[in-house]
Amino acid sequence: MKPFAPAQRIACMLVLLLLLLPGALSGKERLAGTPPPGSSERREILDALRKEIFRLHRLDVVFVVGFLKAQDGWAWAETLPQSPDGRSRYEGVSALLRKSGGRWRVAELACSEPDNPECLDSPDYFRKLNMRFPALPVSVLPPGSATGGTGK
Repeated sequence: MKPFAPAQRIACMLVLLLLLLPGALSGKERLAGTPPPGSSERREILDALRKEIFRLHRLDVVFVVGFLKAQDGWAWAETLPQSPDGRSRYEGVSALLRKSGGRWRVAELACSEPDNPECLDSPDYFRKLNMRFPALPVSVLPPGSATGGTGK
């Protein structure tokens, strides 16, 4: 049998890659993405965050979403809460959410106090977040975080 020419080898590798890639990205291995407006995943994530805001502050809010990414049962959200009528606007809320038992829950509400080394403005915040939640895929985190997502 005659060996494959270099071009044939490359073509075979590409075909194998295309056949194997969908299986490699299925299920738990899917890429981080922004759940689209109106999707059930987006609604469930924001409802979990809304429930936490109500529990802590007794406020009914809707969110203007600045950043939202989810992957493998983890999500990071950066939002600007406001009253349902839009008349009252509140301090921005950033949170890590985790899906367990089929439900989204807030895993950590990010502290936003200036000059607090444990809060969101600290250069070590995302590194420490990853230490607290080692299974967290860094691809859900916002761009510019120390451990890094790469885009909205």
